[in-house]
Amino acid sequence: MDKLQAMETFVAVVESGSFVAAVDVTGLSKPAVSRQVSELEQFLGIRLLHRTTRRLSLTDEGRVYFTRCKELLESIQDVESEVGLNSDQACGRLRIGAPQDFGVEQLAPLWGRFTESNPLITLNITLSDRTIDLLEEGFDMVIRISALGDSRMVARPLAPVRMIACASPGFLQRHGTPQTPAELRDFPFISYSYRNGGDEWHFRHEHGDTCQVRVRSTVYVNNGATCRAMAVAGQGIAIQPDFIVNAAIRSGELVELFEGWSTGEQLMVHTLYPTRTHLPPKVQRMRDFLVEQFKVPPWCPRPAA
Repeated sequence: MDKLQAMETFVAVVESGSFVAAVDVTGLSKPAVSRQVSELEQFLGIRLLHRTTRRLSLTDEGRVYFTRCKELLESIQDVESEVGLNSDQACGRLRIGAPQDFGVEQLAPLWGRFTESNPLITLNITLSDRTIDLLEEGFDMVIRISALGDSRMVARPLAPVRMIACASPGFLQRHGTPQTPAELRDFPFISYSYRNGGDEWHFRHEHGDTCQVRVRSTVYVNNGATCRAMAVAGQGIAIQPDFIVNAAIRSGELVELFEGWSTGEQLMVHTLYPTRTHLPPKVQRMRDFLVEQFKVPPWCPRPAA
């Protein structure tokens, strides 16, 4: 729970008189407004509002908490005014959601560079492999790896992602090396459990041939880095994004399979943010920063000088 945002939502509900009216004030959906107030009550261990079908009213504890919240939020506004912060400057908290592995391995090294050049912006990062609903959950921006962006959002492509079939040299020595994707059905396979396609994989050769195969998964894992670690340990073949396995392939810990073949999944790293005419400067600043950082994806081999 973002406590400050929940306090702002609670104040908006009280001042507007209803959860529905607070939607226009906060920009959140009605379920998100209701959830934030409920989470705040659960965190405090008290009931803040009496809810009936006709009206809302503050409890005694809620009245005290509302007064203090107002004072705190007004104090924050005063501080921001004193240091000259306004809507035309890139400042304030920037809440970003990103996939777990991509966030740890590709984004984490970049955050320091961003905050050094944008000292008035405070980053609030959430890493999760579930699909974060930006509007429902109050995020300013999300990073998503998918074939298409979200039609409700502005989607800015950052970098293509290639899926790579790979295994360790030791595994291939023990089990043999499959020559075509069709042979995958005969090998132990390490599956990523959040993948939409399950055990079915489609491949296309650069000369136009296609292949569909159902793999024999011996384990399902909800984390790509763990899939990579298991493949390095020789426990099976894995198909993972290039940003997860390229370094291990370059080091010799993994061997890429099926030269000339590619999976049918054309993925792209996108940055998504709400469709707004006036995008907050802090979001613009992060968007432009990420576009610049991923002009040449850091996981791709650099051409020889």
